[in-house]
Amino acid sequence: MTSVNSDELLQELRRKNVEIQYKAENRFGGQTDAVLQHMPGPGQWSAVQCLEHLNTYGRFYLPALDEAITRAERRNSRPAPRFQSSWIGAWFTRLMEPGADGQLRSRMKSPKGHLPSAQPEVTPVLHEFIRQQEQMEDLLLRAAKVNIQQIKVRTSLSRFIKLSAGDTFGFLTAHTRRHILQAEKAISSRRQVENAI
Repeated sequence: MTSVNSDELLQELRRKNVEIQYKAENRFGGQTDAVLQHMPGPGQWSAVQCLEHLNTYGRFYLPALDEAITRAERRNSRPAPRFQSSWIGAWFTRLMEPGADGQLRSRMKSPKGHLPSAQPEVTPVLHEFIRQQEQMEDLLLRAAKVNIQQIKVRTSLSRFIKLSAGDTFGFLTAHTRRHILQAEKAISSRRQVENAI
């Protein structure tokens, strides 16, 4: 894997996180419950289901990142100028990241513990999602002061699989962007239905 500038990587992840926060607060926050709960088709998630799915990942990975960064801070870890993804970290991120054209590269089934409920309540799901993005911003700022290559973070797949903090941030951001795009498409499909009536 090619190494990248650590600061530039974290700045780019922060830029994407700010974009996600903006969409959550302004694009999703301004919609009615009916729009956010609209399912585009059989077996397809509504926008609020996409957010609830993301919240389940945030509940696992944000505390795991916080714990790993806190340990590194206590050990007086210092940032390294370059970061290099592991092959598995790069693969996870590439698998999740939407293409430049906004298309999803692959379809996949979500693990059982990350499936959203049939009709989640909009307000608590949206508030939790926004709060999680604020936590992500704080973690990214703290990560700039430690070595994101050396810090290892447990994954939800297995306690035996760990990723570097840099790879965990990359995967989590790509996964969030994937489902934000899916949520936007669900909202657009509702608007098309309304315009056709």
